Amino acid sequence: MDSEDRPKKPDQAHGVLVLDKPSGPSSTQCLERIKRTLGQRKIGHAGTLDPLAQGVLLVLLGQATKIASYLTEGRKQYQGVLRLGIETDTYDVLGKVLSTTDPTEANAQRVNAAILEWAGLIEQEVPPYSAAKHQGKPLYALSRSGRDVPVKRKPIQIFQAEVLSIDLPLVRFRVECSAGTYIRSLVHSLGKRLHCGAVLEELIRERSHPFALDQAHGLQDVLDESEAFSGKVIALREALPHFPKHVLSPEQSRIVRHGGRLPGNFSGNGPHSAESPAPGARALFLDDQEHPLALVEMREADGVLQWTILRGLF
Repeated sequence: MDSEDRPKKPDQAHGVLVLDKPSGPSSTQCLERIKRTLGQRKIGHAGTLDPLAQGVLLVLLGQATKIASYLTEGRKQYQGVLRLGIETDTYDVLGKVLSTTDPTEANAQRVNAAILEWAGLIEQEVPPYSAAKHQGKPLYALSRSGRDVPVKRKPIQIFQAEVLSIDLPLVRFRVECSAGTYIRSLVHSLGKRLHCGAVLEELIRERSHPFALDQAHGLQDVLDESEAFSGKVIALREALPHFPKHVLSPEQSRIVRHGGRLPGNFSGNGPHSAESPAPGARALFLDDQEHPLALVEMREADGVLQWTILRGLF
């Protein structure tokens, strides 16, 4: 194909692409394909998915890479399938098999009760094959080199856990959890409690707050339809729909651009009231052309509540 016949790569986008990541490639590999094929040089993501997993991956483009931490911290919802009677070093079916056990005694009633117990967990063990770090090195690098991997635990919160179907040795479940929860570890710990081992066989991220799977675009569709790419990207001003928006006057915008604060009860063109929101409240400031200016938080400064910049977006 002559260079003149090749589709023109889109301009650098600034916003969020809700990607339906396929099972197989890593999150980084998906981003590299978008970067290379569609010319998106400034790209990142909010919350990685293991190669086995599929579903919602929030791809951040351009200026939206600045809001990663405000999307990563949101709740996640997953649907998964676990297999009883097997244990691997990675806690999923892609790993090296360490042991197999007859799971006959793990009847449906016991399995259902064990999954419902996830809702009471407040911490979990980090998988030895994970990107969590010890002394600056990821645990998976230590595992692959044959070195001892320290046992690390992390706080988590499980908001909901339910069994969708049981066809032993396979169990389909759904779980809603805090950011950073390892579903592989939930499955591994369940296998330990049932004394038969368990591995994760399938995982779909159905929701990464505030976006869901029904908003997601398949990777191949994104790559094949370069002319439609910009229409698939959620604009930066809409990328945090749970943040109230305030449109500033030119003078207020000037203050924010110079790093200044605004009084908590200022009068903008967006939602506001005579009283300041509570400390810790967050909002998105827009200039008078409704372009994103900054993420802000209500904090006490100089004895009064003021909007303080968390992250500039201009």
